[in-house]
Amino acid sequence: MKKCTLWIFSFTLAVFTLISSTIPVLADGIIIPEPPICDPGSCHPPVFTLSSSPLTVINHTVTVKISGQLAVTHVDQIFRNTSSSTVEGTYVFPLPKDAVVQSFTLWIDGQAVEGKVLSAEEARRTYLDIIRSMRDPALLEYTDRGALQARIFPFASGEERRVELEYTQALTADNGLVKYVYPLNTEKFSAEPLEKVSVTVEINTPNPIGAIYSPSHSVDVHRTALNSATASYEAGNLKPDSDFTLYYSYGDEEALNLFTYRDGRDVNDPDGFFLLLAAPRPDSETEQVAKDILLVIDRSGSMDGEKIQQAKTAASYVLDHLGKNDRFHLSTFSSSVEHFTSGLSPASEASEAIQWLNRISAAGSTDINRALLESIEASDSERPTYLLFLTDGLPTVGVRESRQILENLSGKNRSNVRIFSFGVGYDVDTFLLDTLSQDHHGASTYVKPGDALDQSLSGFYEKISTPVLTDIHVEISGVKTYDIYPSSLPDLFQGSQLVLTGRYQNGGSAVIHLTGKSNKKMLSHDFNVTFTEESPSNLSPESSLPRLWATRKIGTLLNRIRLDGSDRETVDQIVKLSIRYGIVTPYTSYLVTEPLALGAVEQERLSLETYNQMKTMSAAPSFGAEAVKKAQEQNDLAQSLSAPSIIQTGEQTIKTAGTHTFVIKDGVWTDTSYDPEKMTTRKIKFLSDEYLNLADSRPDLAACLAIDEHILVVDGQYAIEIID
Repeated sequence: MKKCTLWIFSFTLAVFTLISSTIPVLADGIIIPEPPICDPGSCHPPVFTLSSSPLTVINHTVTVKISGQLAVTHVDQIFRNTSSSTVEGTYVFPLPKDAVVQSFTLWIDGQAVEGKVLSAEEARRTYLDIIRSMRDPALLEYTDRGALQARIFPFASGEERRVELEYTQALTADNGLVKYVYPLNTEKFSAEPLEKVSVTVEINTPNPIGAIYSPSHSVDVHRTALNSATASYEAGNLKPDSDFTLYYSYGDEEALNLFTYRDGRDVNDPDGFFLLLAAPRPDSETEQVAKDILLVIDRSGSMDGEKIQQAKTAASYVLDHLGKNDRFHLSTFSSSVEHFTSGLSPASEASEAIQWLNRISAAGSTDINRALLESIEASDSERPTYLLFLTDGLPTVGVRESRQILENLSGKNRSNVRIFSFGVGYDVDTFLLDTLSQDHHGASTYVKPGDALDQSLSGFYEKISTPVLTDIHVEISGVKTYDIYPSSLPDLFQGSQLVLTGRYQNGGSAVIHLTGKSNKKMLSHDFNVTFTEESPSNLSPESSLPRLWATRKIGTLLNRIRLDGSDRETVDQIVKLSIRYGIVTPYTSYLVTEPLALGAVEQERLSLETYNQMKTMSAAPSFGAEAVKKAQEQNDLAQSLSAPSIIQTGEQTIKTAGTHTFVIKDGVWTDTSYDPEKMTTRKIKFLSDEYLNLADSRPDLAACLAIDEHILVVDGQYAIEIID
């Protein structure tokens, strides 16, 4: 029987570092096959690449438990042999240069196995041998670090091997801020998407926990106590393309953190990027801010059946969970508007309001204008007030023109009521709901047919039920900042956090002045911070900030076009940002569907084509399934908390390394910031001494070179092309 020997490289490592330290881009689940062992002349050794491995990672589960100053990471992977031959191999776990593993244990199919620690030099020789024999540069970024290694016994075609690894590392913090990095960057190595990926981080500390934030992935955060919380990420049928990064801070009265990134070598765009993260003090004894809730529920005929029942359930949940000093106003509307009471009611009357609500039935038309105006009349300017507006249709009686409804409400909302809109189904006016929420410092949510309306509304209310700071304003002095998103700051709630992204010039010391209102009192805090003048590496987790900022800006610009119409300047910005950062939108799908010419001239052509396309699309109706889908996508972009995953379509793929974005052009992975008309190109032969020396001396470029044998990368005002 033929037997294949495989190197199974599972780059599964959690790293705790100071905020300013450099973290190399790692990857896990790498499988490196060797040719079959057989009698001379009976078979021909196949040509393997990392992406054509006969082994597939079908499940990858990571559980991290942080207690005191120690973090224990448990990795559980299942490999499946999808080849027709029996395979065996070696499991290798690369370590970063600064990692000190205090202990580790390895199991294969539940049996403990002996592992070996490879020195950096031993691991380097192994990696370089593989790179030369396979002519595949994917391991270049790991040639300067050691590794853990263990043997995996043979398993037949179709069989699976379960590999578990557990290790303990010391936890470090910088100014009360802890950073945890787990490598999930397997995109360039996995032949097939992973069926399931999950990372769960349980945090237990002696001090209260402040902000919890991931710039790389969308995480669910559950706070179990002042000093304990769980952050989790789960996805399926995907190829992870970025490392999992999680930050958390120790909470005190001044809970603000600043993340910055600036690449001064980028002559085309040398300005920096920042992310400001503010969280309320995690103190259960903090005085709760009294608030008013205005509930406006559509009871027109189209709401009949399950929708009206779910609406009642959701509204009842809100009323049941009011604070003891809160007040509410409950309205339902169809052709007419009915109110539980004419004014604001104390929370003690919530049970009576629920009984009143349960008696209503769905019938009639939809008078949105009157319902909103009459509800606003009940507001009181002395308290933070939140209007929750739920509808499943278009205005059909009274004022039916959306812009007139918006104008009428703006004139009446003198109490600065925040409006949160819930569109149920596809027959809603997305222009009206989005503009309504945008103009009045709220947000819009769309509940598709079949989704649970009651869960959407009650889940949303949980997030805003405890306001801590309202009317927030941020001023930054000492460093010039601009292009900050969101431009209109939301209120801050217990368990939530304020996330701002923006640009800055030069860098240096600065003061962030944060003000807000709490229970009618103005509060003010000053924070002394530093905006970095030059980041040490474009491979640090902070290198994700440019794509996060670009994502938010593109989402904001797309919303502006959708609501106000397109203009050439706005379209130019969208095209430029999409190409530079590899962010695909419905209007820039050419990034993944067609060969892309680079440079200023080609961007001008693409911008004109996109502008003409947008002019046609902007005339589409603001209701229907497509309108709701577009509204959701663009709102998500504008409010994104993490950089988006790279989208793959067919054979065309976008790849990233640090702050570089690459697209395939004429068989060469080409940096999207490359301009052939302005840049001088230096050619280097693949696997030459010059090539390997470049990879050794420039870890940031090594990560780019690892993408493919044929690559063109921009380095400052020059370009480097790797040739045969």
